[in-house]
Amino acid sequence: MQLRAPAILLSSRQQGETGAIARLLTEEFGLVAGYVAGGRGRQLRPVMIPGNRVAADLRAQSDAQLPFAKLELERSCGPWLSEPLPAAAIAWMCALTATALPERNPYPALYSALDGLLDAVCQAPSARGWLPALITYEVLLLRELGYGGARPEPTEDLAALLENFGRLEGAIARYLLADRRGDVMGARHLLKERLGRMLA
Repeated sequence: MQLRAPAILLSSRQQGETGAIARLLTEEFGLVAGYVAGGRGRQLRPVMIPGNRVAADLRAQSDAQLPFAKLELERSCGPWLSEPLPAAAIAWMCALTATALPERNPYPALYSALDGLLDAVCQAPSARGWLPALITYEVLLLRELGYGGARPEPTEDLAALLENFGRLEGAIARYLLADRRGDVMGARHLLKERLGRMLA
């Protein structure tokens, strides 16, 4: 296996003393995992943030082997992690995608949608600018994995947007996350709570 492609870093977990296993979404190859030497070190720590767009270089002797990955930062979500609402949105989108998708199946529409959504979360002045796109992404994820899902009627009303967001929760838990929804759904509940404060 050998591939080089733009990718969205979805998750990073410690492996050994200084290494990390990164789960990456690419347009052409879908979800791939790779071992990043020094991924927990000072130099790579800013790169290993979920939501970051990276240039990924993965190499392995065989398809059965976990590839070694080299990552170069292209876009950072780091500055927005100190903002509670964008940070919760980024955490939810990345955790959902990393958990729901099977490895090495391409979903180019999901890659493009997630990339645009992350840009919107980082650039929009408020959640009103990206919440409709987040709802659309959740519906697209359900459709791409074969579970249907109708996109709610477009609206700019925040209360209606939050109602639409809440309505999708059951389908996501039942179809996309099944027995793995504990910590992942916790990320959605945190986002829902923070969005709800906008109505207060």
